[in-house]
Amino acid sequence: MYDLPAIRKDFPLLEEFIYLDNAATTQTPVPAVKAMEEYFYKYAANHGRGAHRLARMTTDKYEDARETVASFLNADVSGTVFTRNATESINMVAYGLKWHPKDHVIVSIVEHHSNLLPWLRLRDQGVEVTAVQADKEGVVDPKQIESSITNKTRLIAVNHVTNTFGSIQDIETITKKCHENGCQVLVDASQSAGHMPLDMKKVGADFLVTPGHKGLLGPQGTGILCLKDTDSIKPMYVGGGMVNYVSIESYQIEASPARFEAGTPNIPGVIGLGRAVEYVKDAGIENIEKHETTLAKKAASLLAEIPQVQVYGPENRAGVVSFDVEGINPHDVAIILDQTRKICVRSGYHCAMPALQNMGLKGTVRASFALYNTIEEVEALAEAVSNIAALVD
Repeated sequence: MYDLPAIRKDFPLLEEFIYLDNAATTQTPVPAVKAMEEYFYKYAANHGRGAHRLARMTTDKYEDARETVASFLNADVSGTVFTRNATESINMVAYGLKWHPKDHVIVSIVEHHSNLLPWLRLRDQGVEVTAVQADKEGVVDPKQIESSITNKTRLIAVNHVTNTFGSIQDIETITKKCHENGCQVLVDASQSAGHMPLDMKKVGADFLVTPGHKGLLGPQGTGILCLKDTDSIKPMYVGGGMVNYVSIESYQIEASPARFEAGTPNIPGVIGLGRAVEYVKDAGIENIEKHETTLAKKAASLLAEIPQVQVYGPENRAGVVSFDVEGINPHDVAIILDQTRKICVRSGYHCAMPALQNMGLKGTVRASFALYNTIEEVEALAEAVSNIAALVD
């Protein structure tokens, strides 16, 4: 049984605010915060450095979190790397692969800037980049990606769910078609991990990235890079913790995942992330998906009934609803919602400028949902937006 009242008790902020900006960051549950607090107060030390009991306990807790995350995503533990965020994870792949002039990368027009800029910057190395189009609902046709593949195509980078419209991409088909043509695939799961079932091995991605601070409910400053082949990229950073031998003449790096985690990591953040993922698992990922989908469909339906409101995205959407109010700037709508009802939404381009500009939009208002939101909050949003829309009459 999905115990929504009990879940909401673990997110104290919800007592005061209607928080609908979950595509940007979710709230972190009390058990995860307590896990981080326990680290600071009971055994704080460095990871992988030191033989004393606190160092050993810290290392064990950190590696327990890795096993929890790897199991949840069905990824190999040795290929589960902790990073600061999805942006860093994508950059680690972009800079870890060896590129040659005329190599080719395919992205979609509906990517977040974090899954676009690292590939565009490869043009400085002579890499060619193609951005395939999406339909009016933000869905990319796998056939269009396949038709864009050339004998120089090395990699396809695509999101699982768009952060702008909640569009769900057919990543299994995309991955299959790309592998048939000898290309690697990076899947940006920033808007799907923790929101819906996600199995890295079933998806077949060569690289899968996600932040910890969105659907996985972890703290900011945590991210995940899952590698199918741990030898497929070189480490982006070198330094302490990722080597087992160093001399002035040479050095020898550790095996994965240590080789990709140079320096002291965000230890409390990772420990909190591990506990947050356990929280998601306990709630049931299928339950979460059903709940969030119900909220998103209800929000889209209620908002679409308001004459001055235009709703974007597909009917079969994840927990993201983008809309605008005729005659009112999206930022103004967001400010009014905040000041009058303490409703927190995102406004603007959502770090996906090409995606919105491609549809002739100069920004939207975005409501996005998590496991703790309610139908009553959706209804409060629709009522508040209706009142704002009445201002233009």
